[in-house]
This record gives sequence, structure tokens and C-alpha cells, in this order.
Amino acid sequence: MTWPLAFSRADAITRDLANPLRAFRERFHVHPDTIYMDGNSLGPLSHDAEEAILAAVQSWKTHGIDGWTKGERPWFWLGEDLGAKQADLVGAHPDEVVVTGSTTVNLHALVSTFYRPQGTRRRILADDQNFPSDLYGLKSQIALRGHDPATDLVTVASRDGRLVEEDDIIAAMSDDIAFAWFSSVNYRSGQLFDVERLTREAHARGILIGFDLAHSAGVVPHRLHDWEVDAATWCTYKYLNGGPGAVGALFVHQRHFGTTPALAGWWGYAKDRQFDMSPDFSGATSAGAWQIGTPSVLGSGALHGSLAITAEAGIDVIRAVSLDLTGYLIDLVDARLADLGFSIGTPRDPARRGGHIAIEHPDGARLARALKARGVVPDFRPPTTVRFSPVALYTRYVDVWDAIEILHDLASTGAHLVFENERAVVA
Repeated sequence: MTWPLAFSRADAITRDLANPLRAFRERFHVHPDTIYMDGNSLGPLSHDAEEAILAAVQSWKTHGIDGWTKGERPWFWLGEDLGAKQADLVGAHPDEVVVTGSTTVNLHALVSTFYRPQGTRRRILADDQNFPSDLYGLKSQIALRGHDPATDLVTVASRDGRLVEEDDIIAAMSDDIAFAWFSSVNYRSGQLFDVERLTREAHARGILIGFDLAHSAGVVPHRLHDWEVDAATWCTYKYLNGGPGAVGALFVHQRHFGTTPALAGWWGYAKDRQFDMSPDFSGATSAGAWQIGTPSVLGSGALHGSLAITAEAGIDVIRAVSLDLTGYLIDLVDARLADLGFSIGTPRDPARRGGHIAIEHPDGARLARALKARGVVPDFRPPTTVRFSPVALYTRYVDVWDAIEILHDLASTGAHLVFENERAVVA
């Protein structure tokens, strides 16, 4: 979908009429007086997810403990079922994905298994723009092995404080690296890494590699199996709209099946023998082996509905509409905001960006506060980034137009200056 750019609200409405996903907006609880640009942090509730939550409650009410094996969606196979429903989104085989834990808990489960320091090959490679929680986890995994995170976590530096060059990452893949971990999309700038290339280069050097897909799952197609990615994890509450704190997901490539997880728990046991209660661990021959504890049935209930919406829309169509929306947003920032001190911190090349755009301004924190007071919901990431995420399933082109016009009005009149230039407790 491409149109000649016409800077008018009428043009935005015309674009909405041609949007192949326009009908999906009605499936979400979108408040009429709010322009929601924060789906890269938390997706809104859909009617489908709401019904799925109520169905989970009804199953508990009806079956009690028998809900583990009875009803329309028996809980005993919940993680595997919901994992298989995400396989196409990340290009995996159904048994390579399981819903369990949270992003950081899953990171620990995966890294503790695949980070195998031996001799001089004992360091972990990451980048200095990685999500802080991931860096905390990597450092603690190094410390658990008795090594020093200050020397054994190698972080590739960004050249400009926003983007990390893949050539720099590959150059850092030395023979002392045992494991590499990166985010597919940088949480602040929106930069999308070439997961296939980084995986290929890591394996050529004998390095296992994993990825945090939190900002790409549900908005960027992947082919994790074909690319031979070793392991990955992601949350389900951003573009997958699974609800606040929804259960996470993880991927393990089939060639690693049979590996004993370093953090073994009873829910990762082979399902047909789990209730034998043997003291010796015998893991499932699937990604399910990396489950640790009993899943939250109610906490994951929304996913049955939200994943159905994503599957119905199709990840390739979602990606195409997302790229068009974010490209339109970039064009509007250039046309309306550049003279007011705004800039784009996200790669302009569509192949290098995820689903959100980093709008940079020295007054970013107070602008984010002022936007919320005017009915626009963005988020802020220090030091100066206001993140806008026009999500293909429910954001209209006219929403993007109106949000930029409001931002222009705030900055041109100075109305934002009455707000503190500091982030809120939850930014």
C-alpha cells in the first residue's frame, strides 16, 4: 500500500478506507476519546480475549480440578497448545514453542542451559542498548558460574547511542565468546536486527545464540527454525495483546531437544509420565521441557482469544500495514515537527525497523506527560525518547495524523512546559 503523501486529515481518512485490517479495530475496546499509541508496551483488551478469560473462569467453575484434563481447553496441555498457536508467527515448528514463565524467567531458563563456558571460551556477547532486564539476567548468569560480569559480559557499543551496527556485533564474535544474546528489536530506538545474519555468523564461529523477541513477536514475521536460532523468548502482552503481565513464551530449536534444562522443574517433565512423581527428571522431547512450574490458567486465558485475532489477520498483512503506518508517522514528523526540534531515532529503512517509532526531543518526558493530558497515550524512555506505536490491528491513519497535530500544537505553543520534564513512576 503506497499513496502520494498528502498532508491533510482527509487524506488520512482515505488511507483508513483502503486499510485491509480496518475492521479489526472493532474487535478491541478502544476508548473513543483516546488515541492509543502504546501497544508496544501493552496491547488493549479485545472482545475475543475478554470472552476467553470468561471461558477460563467458567471452566474452573464447572470442572474444578477436573479442568486439567476436561473441558474445551484442558489446562494440562495449556503451554503446549498456546505455544503451537504462536509457531507460525515466529516461523517455528509447533513443538518448538511453549507458553510459560515470563520473558526474564525464560531468559534465565534458556541462558543457564545454553551458556556453557569452557576454558577460554567463557564470555557472553550482547550490546549496550539491550533491554536492561536482559543485561541483569546475563550478568547474573555469569556470576553464577563464578566469573566476573565486568569482564565476561562483552557489550557491543552503539556508535550514536541509538543504533547498534551488525558489523560491529559480528566483529566482536571472537573465539572467547561462548554465547550471544540480543533483542530482535531495540526497545528504545525500534531498530530491527537481521536475526538470520547474526545467527549464521555466530554459528560459523561456534557460538550459540538466542534472542529476546518481546518487541517483534506479533508484528514482525520470523523464521526461527529455518534460521537455526538456538533459543528465544518473548512476552505476549505487547503486540499479542495477552493482557498485563501475561504469561511469556519461549522457543528452543528441535536440534536441542533431549538436552536437559539447567533449571529443571516438574512441569517440564514428559507429560505421559509427569504424575509418576519420579525423583529423576525426564524432560519432554519438545520446548515444553523448559517449563518450570505450573502455568497460570487464568493469567494466560486471554491468549486463546488474542492469538486467534492475530492468526485471522495474518502476520504478513500485519507487517505490511505496520510498516505503512510507521512510514506515514515518520513522514508526518519530518513535515510537521522537524522545525520544532524533533527528530527520528528509528531507522528509516523499513527492513531495519520494528513496530514502534522513537521520536526524540530534549523535552521528551514533559511532552509525554502533556500528550497524555490531551488524550494521546505514548510512552517515554530516557533520556529523550517518546515512543509511538501505531498498531496495525487497531490504530487508524487518522489517529496518527491527530496525534502528530496534537504534538505540534503542544510544542509550538509551549503548552507542554507546565509539566515536569521527568518520567512518571511507570513511564
